[in-house]
Amino acid sequence: MTIEIKPLSHALGAEVLGADLRKPLDDAGVKSLREAFNQHIVLCIRNQDLSEDDQLRAAGYFGKVHVRRKPTNGRDPGGQWDTPFMMVTNIVENGKPIGVFGDGEMWFHHDTSYYPEPHRATLLYAMKLPSWGGNTCFSNMYRAYENIPRPLRDRLEGRKILQVHDYKRRERLDLDKIDLNSVRHFEQPIFITHPVTGRKSLYVSRLMSARIEGLSREESDAALDQLFAIAEDPAIVYEHRWELGDLVIWDNWCSIHARKDFPREEPRLMRRLTIEGQAMRF
Repeated sequence: MTIEIKPLSHALGAEVLGADLRKPLDDAGVKSLREAFNQHIVLCIRNQDLSEDDQLRAAGYFGKVHVRRKPTNGRDPGGQWDTPFMMVTNIVENGKPIGVFGDGEMWFHHDTSYYPEPHRATLLYAMKLPSWGGNTCFSNMYRAYENIPRPLRDRLEGRKILQVHDYKRRERLDLDKIDLNSVRHFEQPIFITHPVTGRKSLYVSRLMSARIEGLSREESDAALDQLFAIAEDPAIVYEHRWELGDLVIWDNWCSIHARKDFPREEPRLMRRLTIEGQAMRF
């Protein structure tokens, strides 16, 4: 099959045309996908009818698929364990959610930025969609880094940022009210060098970035407010309007993403996989 890559916006993102992921790709097809992924950060492959095995095979083109394990700290965000799949859904059966991150808006974040080795990529497959809303916004963190004023960039170069996952979706972190021992957290470089492309990227998000190393609380909050505004600038954001059968793959090292609101009484069901990563470096 012949694969064509069509950019989706000036900010980031591309649509992959000519790929039927029910069939294995040849070496040339896999190479095209990987090159497009490294260039465009977000890929969308539409009109797919994928079994779990099909999605697993497609994920394998981008690296080793992560298997979900229950957190050792006892927190249970929900869903199934000891499986590579996570169902992102608001569907409830017999009074119990069948997945996680059910409904409503979710602020900009990197997936697994609070891990020592954050995941490289996420693959989300649309299986049921509401009548409106639920769009996913992606921001180009290469561009965000380039847009930081030089004095602020110089001041923050070489510092780390505390990343925390406290299971909230639309609230700023309050370290005075969090027991860090009870949630996943890790200090990451505030600016990373992408391990594959070698490009510099801003590595903060409104939902999960809590405190900049070496600054007072007031200085850290002020700097983060600036960085959040830069990272969420509409000029560097692509908003994806989901269609049934969409498979979207994004690079978690150089993008952040957010979910928009949708009718909570309508089902939304997405099947998610992630690709294992590595430690972030300055």
